[in-house]
Amino acid sequence: MPAILMHLLAAALYGGLAAYLWRTRWRGPALDQPKGGLKIGERGILLVALIAHAISLRMEVFDGSAMRFSFAIALSVMLWLAIALYWIESFYARMEGLQVIGLPAAAVAALLPVIFSEAHVLTSAGSMAFRLHFLMAMLAYSLFTLAALHALLMATAEKGLHQGRISPLLAGLPPLLTMEALLFRLIHVAFLLLTLTLISGVFFSETLFGKALTFNHKTIFAFTSWLIFAALLVGRHLRGWRGRVALRWTLAGFAALLLAYVGSRFVLEVILGR
Repeated sequence: MPAILMHLLAAALYGGLAAYLWRTRWRGPALDQPKGGLKIGERGILLVALIAHAISLRMEVFDGSAMRFSFAIALSVMLWLAIALYWIESFYARMEGLQVIGLPAAAVAALLPVIFSEAHVLTSAGSMAFRLHFLMAMLAYSLFTLAALHALLMATAEKGLHQGRISPLLAGLPPLLTMEALLFRLIHVAFLLLTLTLISGVFFSETLFGKALTFNHKTIFAFTSWLIFAALLVGRHLRGWRGRVALRWTLAGFAALLLAYVGSRFVLEVILGR
């Protein structure tokens, strides 16, 4: 089946499920008191959407022996991960508020590689070591992006609670303690993937990229981000960091990672004009 059909199928299922849930459970005052989690049929539809989305991404990234990548693919992967994680978490906690935000966004993200079809072919893509390194890096970056967005959502909800007013959309979010637990699960997995990415980059640089490791700004910011998230996790386990302290460290670590992976292209293409 062509990749475009899988993209369209995933988007239709995400969008259709979002519209159905909006009409049956999220509209009006029902958003304040959701009527339970997803039902078996709804879970099944969402699982089919996730599978279709995953297949479409597999077909987009791995084009024969070559590997293709673009910002549209990166955003699509990030939203796929978000919905997959929230689908799993919904078995254990209320996730209605996150689903009402995530499902429409996932429907759009599933179509992005179709709308923005331009992608560059990655060098060294024939190496399995490179493919694993790239996959770990992409997943780590995507998960840290989700963690940062999650942290901003938590900060907004917490500010609304302190001020005594909160929008109907935020009222449907899980309790802050549940969101905090999910945030640190995201960070733990992303930190493990980032650690493996850095280790593979340091010890197998010549195999992966055909040259020895160079300590440029990208490498420095990547290791800075690793140190920030390591300090956050140590502080969490030893000193019980939570709330605003944890959110600030999360956003600081993500900012360093953003400078490493996005800032490098900005410096080369905008400042240096390469």
